[in-house]
Amino acid sequence: MTLRKHSEHHENELRLTLDGRKRISLAKLLPDYDVCSFRAYTEGNKIILEPMAEIPAHELWLYKNPQVLKDVQEGLQQSKEGKVRKRGLFAKYAQDDL
Repeated sequence: MTLRKHSEHHENELRLTLDGRKRISLAKLLPDYDVCSFRAYTEGNKIILEPMAEIPAHELWLYKNPQVLKDVQEGLQQSKEGKVRKRGLFAKYAQDDL
């Protein structure tokens, strides 16, 4: 048997072992956001697992409109940087019958 030298190393690399039912736990590798599924595919002899997250259907319009999405991301970045102005209360514009 010839062992091939593994030439690629990654900063967040872990060695995972199979359990009795040939499963592995990916918990230590999960990102900070909620993952609900994985997109799985192969590249050569590698198995690639891409974490996926869901969004509610009523928010899908935002991701289908690139300009609005860009504006929202820009606003969030400005808020993060403290570039905000208080505009007062908007209670007078609220509708009581929602």
